[in-house]
Amino acid sequence: MRRRAFIAGLGGMAVWPLTVRAQQAPMPVIGFMSARAPNDASRPLVEAFRRGLGEAGYVEARNAVIEYYWMEGQTERLPMIATELARRPVSVIVAFSTVAARAVKAATMTVPVVFLTGDDPVMVGIVASLSRPSGNMTGVTFVSATLGAKRLELLREVVPSVETIAVLADPNSSESQSMLRDVQDAALARGQPLVVLNASTNSDIDAAFTALVQQRTGALVVAGSPFMGSRRDRLIALAARNAIPAIYQFRDFPAAGGLISYGASAEDAYRQVGVYAGRILKGDKPSDLPVLQPTKYELVINVKTAKALGLDLPDKLLALADEVIE
Repeated sequence: MRRRAFIAGLGGMAVWPLTVRAQQAPMPVIGFMSARAPNDASRPLVEAFRRGLGEAGYVEARNAVIEYYWMEGQTERLPMIATELARRPVSVIVAFSTVAARAVKAATMTVPVVFLTGDDPVMVGIVASLSRPSGNMTGVTFVSATLGAKRLELLREVVPSVETIAVLADPNSSESQSMLRDVQDAALARGQPLVVLNASTNSDIDAAFTALVQQRTGALVVAGSPFMGSRRDRLIALAARNAIPAIYQFRDFPAAGGLISYGASAEDAYRQVGVYAGRILKGDKPSDLPVLQPTKYELVINVKTAKALGLDLPDKLLALADEVIE
């Protein structure tokens, strides 16, 4: 029942496997592939994607159909879904995450694809070039994996007296592993003791927080991945229950009660994917659309959570914040 309520609250999104809906023949079909879950955390992202489509002149159910495929962190399903979509009469596929983009790239060289990735899409082999991606793929990159050092620096400002900091990473995510390496390099350069914990299941997350408490680790960097994003509320609840200051990748974490985040705007990136999908529906070729990179990063701090953790945040840090949640 709760599952159905989530779906209804998200505007009738379908969860894999998809029930094929009736549609008018002239309407272009957009295949929407996400490793996330269709929950409240995904709602503003989907709305941002629809806004981008609207900027390009397309409105869902009016002159375009969106077929939603949600993996809920089970990324092993993505290759099968990508193959199915490649065989269907879809006009464009939007793939959210590196693993989704790779699955679609392996499935089709003809259907236009717009991706969103936190990796460098050239380094991970999704496109040949950012300025001229070539082939049937283009998209948006957060390049968030390179921000691990900045997140470590911000967390040290929040808890300057903490000796050991942990990183929670997803071993199945190239984005998460890239960010982990970035944090490790920064910690080594600063002489910062670091504990690495891996998690790709709910039980892994629970075990990681148990280890954090047992090892008296004072703070946590969460290396973002589709799986971590789909477990947002669990991560926030465990950090609060165990009184562990944590920094995350996206604004929706502190907005939901997490302490702090630093990264590119996820909503703006989803909007840009929507704009590109709409441009392709109008006739633009993916190879003519350069891969977009973020131009602004946002620091978001939840002061209420800081007070609950007994933290006295520096005025300088608060002044730097793009948003302070009271």
